[in-house]
Amino acid sequence: MSYKFHIIAIVICAAVSSPTFAQQTWSQFLGPAGEAESTTSAPPSTWNESNYRWEAEIPGLGWSSPVHDGGHIWLTSADVKKASAEQIAEKRKGVQFAEMKTVAGSVVLRAVCVDLKSGEIVHNIELEKTESPELIHPMNSYASPTAAIDDGKVVCHFGSYGTWCLNSKTGETIWKADYSVDHSVGPGSSPVIVDGKAILVFDGIDKQFVAAVSMKDGKEVWKTPRPEMKEANGEFQKAYSTPLVIQVEGKTQLVVPAAQWIAAYDPDTGSEIWRVLHGRGFSVTPMASFEDGLVIFSTGFMQAQVVAIDPTGAGDVTETHIKWRNRSGPTMSSMLTHDGKVYFVSEQGILFCVDAETGETINRKRLKGNFSASPLLAGKHIFLSSRQGSVHVVEAGDSLKEVATNKFNGKILASPMPFEDDLIFRVDSKLYRISGATQ
Repeated sequence: MSYKFHIIAIVICAAVSSPTFAQQTWSQFLGPAGEAESTTSAPPSTWNESNYRWEAEIPGLGWSSPVHDGGHIWLTSADVKKASAEQIAEKRKGVQFAEMKTVAGSVVLRAVCVDLKSGEIVHNIELEKTESPELIHPMNSYASPTAAIDDGKVVCHFGSYGTWCLNSKTGETIWKADYSVDHSVGPGSSPVIVDGKAILVFDGIDKQFVAAVSMKDGKEVWKTPRPEMKEANGEFQKAYSTPLVIQVEGKTQLVVPAAQWIAAYDPDTGSEIWRVLHGRGFSVTPMASFEDGLVIFSTGFMQAQVVAIDPTGAGDVTETHIKWRNRSGPTMSSMLTHDGKVYFVSEQGILFCVDAETGETINRKRLKGNFSASPLLAGKHIFLSSRQGSVHVVEAGDSLKEVATNKFNGKILASPMPFEDDLIFRVDSKLYRISGATQ
């Protein structure tokens, strides 16, 4: 994308708890609670073209995941004009790690709306054209952050290129918010919506902060700087994680991993609640998870580890509230937590099952391929999509038994989305709705 959200019903337990709600939408990255967990009991585990309820050609390119409001799917995308060798060389001048980055000649940012039932494109909205885009990692896109939907509004976030709030019926722009940092390799953090505020994370190589803007008019409600970085090099200060929303002792926390730190904030004021120095990790992309009263997150690049934090503290709780560390962790995809277990897959395809209480590895299994997309739990199966276009279906539980592998013709970097008993995948420039029943 886990992060248990607001929306329908919040059940507060005596100590640490998280909201629950009917899953009628998939309204943000990894679902309305950020859990990457579907309520469906009978998703398809194997399929071929006869199971395609529909396939839709999506204009442009983007690795943002699909979201839906029960009737329509929203995606961000970008039309990319190839840069000349001269343009690339000019942009790379004086840039650290320049050989790892590339650039487009120009970019048109888009918001695309697709009908859930038919697969027909309802809106294809050109938001803005950027004539001089910044450098980006070749594996990233100019439309990687996933949109968020709430109360008839869609927030489409493109990092420093801008954040648009659209009317979900008409596609008309309600407001635009502008913040700027140097992302170094392009934007990645997705927005979440909490109590009438869109939460935006900007962890660049030049500055790092979290901001909240009003869903009514896009005006800033608060802006909070990240903890002071211990590494002086800006390239080791960047991160791309999406906020996790949890309930702790009756109060809401925004938990946002960063380079070197993880911190929790009050969503009403932006005040920092607690922080933990997790080490030298940077480019932290996986979203944090929440299981058995623990915040569980990956430390990102350098040497990825999974760390569990007790979120009941205040201030710097590095010395007191770290409960365990597992010396393995994902660098790109988010984790899945369920029934006291933590599941994650490394970029190289090693799938782990870890005990959420102790951090001990229960089992591991090698899958073929490289993985950027986050896993989805639907029914009793975990769905893991590789960059090579394969979807591995694994039984949830200690055995990690692989029951099926399905193949698409194209790359998958976006995370899958459930709808009713079907699954929806973004593959290169296409969107597929997969049904268990053959068409």
